[in-house]
Amino acid sequence: MEVESIQKALCNQFGVEHFPSPSHLKIGIAKNVKVSQNFPINGLRHTPEGDTTGWYIWAGEEFSDIADFFSPLCVEHIPVWCPAIIKFLGLPPGFRFLIGEGGYEDIWFDKDLLK
Repeated sequence: MEVESIQKALCNQFGVEHFPSPSHLKIGIAKNVKVSQNFPINGLRHTPEGDTTGWYIWAGEEFSDIADFFSPLCVEHIPVWCPAIIKFLGLPPGFRFLIGEGGYEDIWFDKDLLK
């Protein structure tokens, strides 16, 4: 099944419209997503601005306020960094996801992300 079909199916499960993350746009991703197998892997989506998708992805229990915690990365490079998150990147702004060990996944809407 192609990526867009997988993303649309996930959106359908939550009754929301597919909101693509075009491959040329950027996400903010923490280096710990690629360099380690820290769990959980967390993602949240703000409203996109400029050349970004609004997505921020990090691994581990702690979110950091360090200025360079997130690095910009074009969506087209996600399959190399963390293919497990690709299916979530069609969720609209306001959504969050968590991937835990053993295949655990959680997805929820957080209205505060839209402020």
